[in-house]
Amino acid sequence: MLLTVLGCSGSAPGPNAATSGYLLEADGFALGLDLGTGTLAVLQALRDPFDLDALLFSHLHPDHCADFTGLTVLRRYHPAPTRDPRANRLPVYGPGETERRLVASHSPDAATEAETDLSDVYEFHKITTETVHIGPFEVTALLAAHPCEAYSFRISGGGRTLMFTGDTGIFDGLADLAAGADVLLSEASWTHAAGRPVNLHLSGTDAGTVARRAAVGRLLVTHVPPWTDAAAVLAEARSAYQGETVLVRQGQSYPI
Repeated sequence: MLLTVLGCSGSAPGPNAATSGYLLEADGFALGLDLGTGTLAVLQALRDPFDLDALLFSHLHPDHCADFTGLTVLRRYHPAPTRDPRANRLPVYGPGETERRLVASHSPDAATEAETDLSDVYEFHKITTETVHIGPFEVTALLAAHPCEAYSFRISGGGRTLMFTGDTGIFDGLADLAAGADVLLSEASWTHAAGRPVNLHLSGTDAGTVARRAAVGRLLVTHVPPWTDAAAVLAEARSAYQGETVLVRQGQSYPI
């Protein structure tokens, strides 16, 4: 498995920094994992966006899904696509309202929202907590602690496992879902301090603590907002977890 970071800025884009989005590849299959603001531009700089085989959204906040709109324009109106998007409809997995809300973003107005249809180029699937197979990947979802319907994912393929926290506060079961994973890709949006909002984000200390409790092989820290001291977040994570801990970088790839 190979993880490529399309964007890792938390909550909002930073200077030349896209928000959350990743590409996970195995056995020739390319799975997009979130597609936040600016990630489509990064994806196109790295590879043909028509190579995507499926999309998986952790939740529907714009910093995780906004570039779906640009992808839709590309898939519907590109004059010379390298793969026919209508003959190869892209499977899109997401929370319960994914189809309605993403389709609504392409409606001319509220009155025609119900008539808008993107099924010419997509096939939508609702995430459940049942384990599903997406190409070569086995994906187990767990409802996260966030203000909207959001999920954490355990993704396995080829004998390797990636755990992606998505956006979440600490909750029972997070470390259990990550148990023994080769890599934990964890958001860490701030440093640890009293008074942080609950059920919203992890601190660097939280991310490191989950990695330690889950006995993961490696910790990748992501989703640090542009106004947060990334070095301080990374230092917290390393204090709580003694294994390899890396602050991910946009455009970089990490073997799982």
